[in-house]
Amino acid sequence: MASADSVSVFAEGTFEEQIQELVDYATRSSPEDERATVLRLFQDIAKPAEGAKSNEKDQERRRNALIFVLEQTTSLGDGSEQEIEGYFNLLFSHLLTLWPTNSSEIKHHISSLLGVLTSTPSEHPSVRYRVISNLFNATPRTSALRLPIYTALLQVAAANGELETLRLSRKDVEQWLQEWDISREERSQFLKSIVDAFIQSGQPETAYHYTLSYVSSLPSSSPEGQSAAIDAIALALRLPSLFDLDPLFKLDAVVSAKDHELFSLLQVFLNSGLPEFHSWLENHPAVLEKYELDRAQLERKIRLLSFASLGFAHVGHDLPYSEVASVLQIDLSQVEKWAIDVIRTGLLSGKLSQTTQSLHVYRSSARTFEREQWEALEKRLVAWKAGLASVLEVVTSAQKRGNGSAVSEVVQQVTQTGESVQVDVA
Repeated sequence: MASADSVSVFAEGTFEEQIQELVDYATRSSPEDERATVLRLFQDIAKPAEGAKSNEKDQERRRNALIFVLEQTTSLGDGSEQEIEGYFNLLFSHLLTLWPTNSSEIKHHISSLLGVLTSTPSEHPSVRYRVISNLFNATPRTSALRLPIYTALLQVAAANGELETLRLSRKDVEQWLQEWDISREERSQFLKSIVDAFIQSGQPETAYHYTLSYVSSLPSSSPEGQSAAIDAIALALRLPSLFDLDPLFKLDAVVSAKDHELFSLLQVFLNSGLPEFHSWLENHPAVLEKYELDRAQLERKIRLLSFASLGFAHVGHDLPYSEVASVLQIDLSQVEKWAIDVIRTGLLSGKLSQTTQSLHVYRSSARTFEREQWEALEKRLVAWKAGLASVLEVVTSAQKRGNGSAVSEVVQQVTQTGESVQVDVA
């Protein structure tokens, strides 16, 4: 058997004694007559025939004995959490010893046990986490068994609203998908189970990031890929604090859905503003309700994105309130409120001035980064280079004259504007 992450823990005693303990625990809560019948049947299975090899060496007999125990395992049993954990750990240990991890038999038995462990997940949730985690860690890193095992762990955690206890990270998921010996379809299904778990737990923002991985794992032109792409667009638009839509737009499956009504709405949020959004609404009056999209929330998002685009075009400059009011289609008196909102989202940073009725933009995010944005960046870098040359010239001149205030002034101006400045050091 391949090496595992952790060593299986066996109880003391021979195989027969360990299996006997398992049967005793599994039948503990059964009526006395039923329990006696089960124990008698077990003795018939576990007892070696005269002249036959001992159980320690009789692989088939040991498998039959363990299968008998597995058939009696229909619940967590009547025991303390420590007993429950010990019982299942011992079962797992024998399972991983008696069958290869890639055999159909162990897949069947593991599936049956996971069914027991995921039923009524609110009962003893902590011990269920530990038991399933122990099984996950006991299986080889490359084993396909890890897929259904972790899916069961997700199911229990999501049902109890405790996904954070798993400390799941995208890095872990990416590593597992590279290690596990599973098909492309199984990889996609696992990612979908993660998405569903976070949606069920009321964490759509986290679900969205896994949705991108899920969509990219599907064939872009397949019905599944197209359906997942549309769901991803709807989820992205639905999230009030998600503004970076460019990664979604770059997915092949999303681009393949270019004829869908939601794709055209996504393009509005990537490249256009409020007038285009209202025009889209006029042409698609029933779409918002169909995909559970809120008009007021979408209007807020497109205004904030439009504000950020304005800011991107004015980095290092003053952005007049009047221009903001015109683009956002709001009253002049509301500009500062929207400016505070866009700064809070992290899309833009700057300084408001009621005196000049303008916003001095220090930094702003671009909705997409295509040729136009690269050209704008190039111009700013050229200006920044010229500004640094100016700083060097002024510093050198000021040092010769001993004029420290001039140095301070030019550094402050170049830092804020990114442009070359002229300072009189005479």
